[in-house]
Amino acid sequence: MTTLDRLSPTQCARVLGVRGADGLTQRLLEMGLIEGTNVEVVRLAPLGDPMELRLHGYHLSVRKSEAARVEVEPCS
Repeated sequence: MTTLDRLSPTQCARVLGVRGADGLTQRLLEMGLIEGTNVEVVRLAPLGDPMELRLHGYHLSVRKSEAARVEVEPCS
């Protein structure tokens, strides 16, 4: 198990959960980062932040600090 911010471009992972109990956690869940969702890292910005993700058929950009809250396991 790792967190989303530690993945490299082209890596795929399955969401295990989102840590925290505040508004940001709720917002990440609303954006589709729910348990069981497959996520692929498309690319990182030139300085590494934010990161572009592909999930549920759309692209999503999140900051690395936000991605650090999302626990994932690599796809097999």
